[in-house]
Amino acid sequence: MFETYVTVIGNVVSDPRRRVTSAGGEVISFRVGVTSRRRDRASGEWQAGEALYLTVSCWGRLVTGVGEAVQRGRPVIVHGHIKTREYVGSDGQARSDLEMTATAVGLDLSRCVVGQVISTRDYEARTTGAIDADAVTDGHEAPDSDSHGRAA
Repeated sequence: MFETYVTVIGNVVSDPRRRVTSAGGEVISFRVGVTSRRRDRASGEWQAGEALYLTVSCWGRLVTGVGEAVQRGRPVIVHGHIKTREYVGSDGQARSDLEMTATAVGLDLSRCVVGQVISTRDYEARTTGAIDADAVTDGHEAPDSDSHGRAA
C-alpha cells in the first residue's frame, strides 16, 4: 500500500475521543484545522485563505500522551500518513474525509507555553505502573538529601 507521510501544523478543533476497538486496542481521535493566511500588500492586513481539516487517529503509546496533552483549541504539530476515506452521509450524499494515522503528535511550542513537562521515565512509570530503580537513579545511589539539604 502506498502511504503518503505529511506534517501538519494547526489547531485542535474537536475534543479528543478515546475508544476501544472490537479487537481490544485503544485509539484516540481528534480533528485538526489549518487556515492559510496571507498579508494583503495594499492594506497590510492579514487575510484568511483556504482551510484544511483532517481527522487524526493515534494508536499505541500515543494514546496516553495525546490523552494527557491534547485539548480543543491547542496548537499542535501532527505527523503521519494520510488517506482519503469515502463514505455516504446520512443524507445519502457521497462524502470524503481526509484522515491521518499519526506517528508523532506534539504541542506547537511557538504558539503556546507548557506548564508541566513529563520525562520519559515518568511516562514509563505512569503507563506500566512499574518504576525501574536504575532508571530513577541513573545507576547511582539515590542521595539522602537534595541540593538544599532537605531529606530526599
